[in-house]
Amino acid sequence: MGSVLFALGAVPWYADAVGNVWDAATFFAGSLFFTLAAFIQLALSGRRPPRRASSTAAYADWWSAAIQFVGTLLFNVSTLTVLVAALRASDRATAGWLPDAWGSAAFLLASALALVAAARSHDLWDPDARTWHGTWLNMAGSIAFGFSAVGAYVVPATGDLFNLRWLNLGTFLGAACFFFAAVLSRRNVERAG
Repeated sequence: MGSVLFALGAVPWYADAVGNVWDAATFFAGSLFFTLAAFIQLALSGRRPPRRASSTAAYADWWSAAIQFVGTLLFNVSTLTVLVAALRASDRATAGWLPDAWGSAAFLLASALALVAAARSHDLWDPDARTWHGTWLNMAGSIAFGFSAVGAYVVPATGDLFNLRWLNLGTFLGAACFFFAAVLSRRNVERAG
């Protein structure tokens, strides 16, 4: 759900149709869904950091989930900041969200650790928890969010965004990657007759 809301918020015609406040609210709601999903992933990875004696996969899996959770919290703050600004000046043109560079960096680091866990998924308590297609789609989404963070850089001399197209395109593509990774990670549950 978070990825759907982020993709929707990044489409310029949507922002034009609903206005700055609702576009910012779309991103904020999406960030809450991202955080909920990250919390669930962290909870499923274990309740505390694994010991050094744990397998490399378990260690990377837990830290990937923990760092991703922190990244989503940073996105909560950045989307709430834009929402509050839009509520204060709803007639002024703003971007629906300004990607947090630290949140984007956290997503990239979490994705790299997830690749380590996926390479040794047979050592995880649930070997199907990390799949190659899902892990690489999440990495692609994290890279795209990184591009959106670069596009959101505010040029000090002018006060303008570095590149609004990068911001929107990176957000849309990143959200699409996260969506497809989530869809492909759903498991088929066979019910015993």
